[in-house]
Amino acid sequence: MSLFGQDRSFLHALPASDRRDLLAEGAPRSYEPGEIMIRERDTSAYVLALLSGWAVVSVGTERGARLILALRGAGEVVGDLAAVDQGPRSATVTALGRVEAVAISGDRFRRFLAARPHATSLIMRQLATRLRSADVERRSLASETVLRRLAARLVELAERAGRRAEAGTVLELPLPQHDLAAAIGATREAVAKALRLLREQGVVDTAHRTVVVVDMPLLVLLAQGRARPGADSSDKSPPAV
Repeated sequence: MSLFGQDRSFLHALPASDRRDLLAEGAPRSYEPGEIMIRERDTSAYVLALLSGWAVVSVGTERGARLILALRGAGEVVGDLAAVDQGPRSATVTALGRVEAVAISGDRFRRFLAARPHATSLIMRQLATRLRSADVERRSLASETVLRRLAARLVELAERAGRRAEAGTVLELPLPQHDLAAAIGATREAVAKALRLLREQGVVDTAHRTVVVVDMPLLVLLAQGRARPGADSSDKSPPAV
């Protein structure tokens, strides 16, 4: 399962001239932390090309909760599905911090793709990657424990948005516990319990909106289901839960 897109974003994969042409089709927009950029089920069709910052892609559940599907950063586009199929928005996109973007109308975005087969191929590949990730996520929700799902998320965040420090790997994205819970389909209480267990075992350290991965090898083994809580990294026996 993955919160992130492909290693190389859509904008960065475009030739420089195509990237300039696409951005010239839109208008700059700025979003403050927590501001909704795109709303689920809305009928708008503009595309946002992200220039800086991080955005959270989420959907509402039947129980009124929120499930985080993805994190999108600089170089990626959001809202492209509605622009391509002209259907309602499939998810809500919210600024995690301050976000700078360029808004491009759906009509202009479709014309851009029609004139550039390479760009169309990139969008199709992006949609396929997201679909595969959703399939993996459904299997994870059905079969893995909260601790294992949380460990996998923390490994991914450390690898993609972590900063090396003396104490370990500091996660740069300020995700509070309720967002971590929404990112693995669990309750905040269950995530707090799992984090407490990881802290007690010296795997992570936490502060306000900050997580430091102290023992990455053990966290990876927990994410893979190859270690038990409380075991050291040399113990690769199946987890007890």
